[in-house]
Amino acid sequence: MTSKFRRAGSAVAIVAALGLALSACGGGSDSGSDGEGGGDTSSITFIPKNLGNPYFDASDTGGKKAADEIGTKWTQVGPTESTPDSQVSFINTATQQRAGALVVSANDPTAIGDALDEARNAGTKVVTMDSDTEPQFRDVFVSQADAAGIAKSQVDLIAEQIGDSGEVAILSAAANATNQNEWIKLMEEELAANHPNIKLVQTVYGDDDDQKSFDKTAGLLQSHPNLKGIISPTTVGIAAAARYLSDSEYKGKVALTGLGTPNQMREYVKDGTVKAFALWDPEQLGYLAAYTADALAAGDIEGKEGDTFEAGDLGEYTVGADGVVVLGEPTVFDESNIDDFDF
Repeated sequence: MTSKFRRAGSAVAIVAALGLALSACGGGSDSGSDGEGGGDTSSITFIPKNLGNPYFDASDTGGKKAADEIGTKWTQVGPTESTPDSQVSFINTATQQRAGALVVSANDPTAIGDALDEARNAGTKVVTMDSDTEPQFRDVFVSQADAAGIAKSQVDLIAEQIGDSGEVAILSAAANATNQNEWIKLMEEELAANHPNIKLVQTVYGDDDDQKSFDKTAGLLQSHPNLKGIISPTTVGIAAAARYLSDSEYKGKVALTGLGTPNQMREYVKDGTVKAFALWDPEQLGYLAAYTADALAAGDIEGKEGDTFEAGDLGEYTVGADGVVVLGEPTVFDESNIDDFDF
């Protein structure tokens, strides 16, 4: 297999190396102090795409851990559904409460732009995490991994499982999700360039809703009787699809891969529904986002290319082009290593 993701032994080493601990320089915010523009640097508000999502629950855990180390306040608020404009009211409230920084996983690249502009004009620093806005609306984007690598690895995983030939479909999250759309575009390009015998027959959207994703999986299998594989680059989607497949005639016949958490997917790997899938550690992503937000609010960085800051035991990070900070490479999970992880 040519996947760029790291497996078993190396994955454990990476997680150990990227353990979460106290930063030497990240605690730049003094409780109750005012940063540039009057924001309260002791407050970070986390607004995920939607509440009740295990992926963002893990990110919230990481953010809280970092905030405790830094000595700042971390608050999670957000919508119950991941629709384009559902985050606006939460951004507005955080701005009115003079949050020092926002950490937002954007449901849409532009729909929340005006609200974020108002926040920044009021002195609140804006970090996008996991799913970006257009760059002009934020200070830094904390990316989970290189987009091209994520796309190629998901294609590699499905290609290996279906013998590099046959029909596949994609079960995505929301149709406007920036990260999903970028990965899908890159997966389409990778399939066209290097997998001529694999045909992408349809992309559907479950909106990060368990039941809708479950129903979309059923619809794909009914609409495409020759379907050999499904790629679901969303933790809600892959778990719902696995739940459907595990109790159907398609178990062991239709391959499923994508991005999921080990705790969600463990039973489906062990019962043979899923052979392998991938993900970075969402807890570490939230942890890094909190340190990034604190560094911005404290004035340690401006979000310019070349800015550096410390993020606990994750170590030193450098802001790249377009204000992007990359967590690192994800891990492939399969039967050989899935019990080594707990998130």
